[in-house]
Amino acid sequence: MPQPRVLLSALADESAFHLTAVEQFSALAALGLEYYSLRFIDVGKGVKNVMKLTLGEIQKVRHLEDEYGLNVASIASPIGKIKLVDEPDGTKNAYVPFKQYLTKDVAKACELAHAFETKLIRGFSFYPPRNAKPEDFLEEAVDRIGRIAEACHRSDLTFGLEVEANLVGRTGQLLAEIHRRVNHPGLVLVFDAANLIVQGFSTGEGWKQWEAMKPGLGWVHVKDYRKVSGKARGRHVEEDHLANFVPADIGAGGHERILADLRSMLPTLSKKLERRGIPGVFVDLEPHVRGGGQFGGTSGPDGMGVALRALCRVLDATKVAYHLRDFDDLLAARGL
Repeated sequence: MPQPRVLLSALADESAFHLTAVEQFSALAALGLEYYSLRFIDVGKGVKNVMKLTLGEIQKVRHLEDEYGLNVASIASPIGKIKLVDEPDGTKNAYVPFKQYLTKDVAKACELAHAFETKLIRGFSFYPPRNAKPEDFLEEAVDRIGRIAEACHRSDLTFGLEVEANLVGRTGQLLAEIHRRVNHPGLVLVFDAANLIVQGFSTGEGWKQWEAMKPGLGWVHVKDYRKVSGKARGRHVEEDHLANFVPADIGAGGHERILADLRSMLPTLSKKLERRGIPGVFVDLEPHVRGGGQFGGTSGPDGMGVALRALCRVLDATKVAYHLRDFDDLLAARGL
């Protein structure tokens, strides 16, 4: 029986300086990737978030995907990056009435997933008021996320909830508790080590949060960060001021231990995801090595190459199987 392997992917816009579709796809194809997550892209009418693409633009992207031999791993949507409460809190975060949000934004994300033939939508756990205790808003977040998961499930899709600073689900433990309370097959969790380190957590604390998230895990985002002082722990993180992102083999995220542990989970997790029509366990690069903020980051084609090679070194060290395009793939693409 072949050894289960991870599926390598990347947030495609990170690989491009100008975010054109051709630039993104050229970089990823040259690096040997077969999957990408779609977030920001320019197909001729300026840079747009995936949620703003028109039917004509979707068709252009699909045509280019075929040309470059790429498939969408996930719709990297901003679903859940809005306020839970309609009150000023010193942030620029938007508030949208949830009924409208569910019927418009969430429905649009589901339509996009079908248009790009992916089963996965990435999203978030909503913003409580700044400096509020996230635990005080857990029930409200659980209710909304549960309804999003149900909407995705009814559309034969899966919603992946990413751990990130300033949201209700800002720690692995909080996100795991949301997953436990929602208790829905349409919801999985997305681990991101750097999103914990930037909050002041140590490598060891990040490991404990990984362990908390494992029962609900769906896939992994990979970026890393140099060690920071724990003094910021629990406080609001100014995401647009973060500047110490690094490749996965030199940061404080503890990727070698985490990916070694993921290896032991692959047979069971792969089967679980495949039952939902998902091709396998994605390890999705979002390196931010040239900088990152609340709604995205950049690495450039060279930075993405550095980040991918670093990830492959960690995967090799932990004996996690993966695939990059080789000559046989080129022959197959030529029908030989």
